Amino acid sequence: MLPILTIVIVFVVLAINELWWRFKKPTDEISRKTVHILVGCFVAFWPYYLSWTDIELIGVAFFVGVYISKQFKLFKAIHSVQRSTYGELFFAISVFAVAFITHDKLVYATAILSMGLADGLAAIFGTYFGQRNRYKVFGITKSVVGSLIFFITVVALLANYRHHVLNPHEALAYVVLALIATALENVSIGGLDNLSVPLLIALWLR
Repeated sequence: MLPILTIVIVFVVLAINELWWRFKKPTDEISRKTVHILVGCFVAFWPYYLSWTDIELIGVAFFVGVYISKQFKLFKAIHSVQRSTYGELFFAISVFAVAFITHDKLVYATAILSMGLADGLAAIFGTYFGQRNRYKVFGITKSVVGSLIFFITVVALLANYRHHVLNPHEALAYVVLALIATALENVSIGGLDNLSVPLLIALWLR
């Protein structure tokens, strides 16, 4: 019952976002990243009430659902960005892959939030406040503000993971990890960062 309810909640979030996009007309990027944050934060806490098998199966189901949606444009809001991206598909793969890699609830939540929350906030802040400090990586526009927000968010998530005051060696290790994750986010084209970043975090922390 809980897996079905979980899928229904995600579908409702996508449907509400679709209506918001159609009638309120936010920018394509803001619409996509808003649902990215909402769904990412929701997915991060699945291990606290779903089994790991349930999460893996839902991840596979999401991949199939997103692929069908992308082919037939069922949810235009999340597919409306002009550049070529497979971020939604990589998102679905990461749900399965991270659950396969680790069965530690907090590691899973930290890895998924590094994708859903950090990436989403970086895009939103970069869109509104990064107009004057933009740069391009492989033809994709980035911003210093966006990258800084991504880095800070990942550092905060890693600090929360420890639950105690970090010693200098731990602090340095997490700063390095956040820097690597930020670099990965910059160079992963076509939405690949939705998979590469959470996998990096999960493999490092497990």
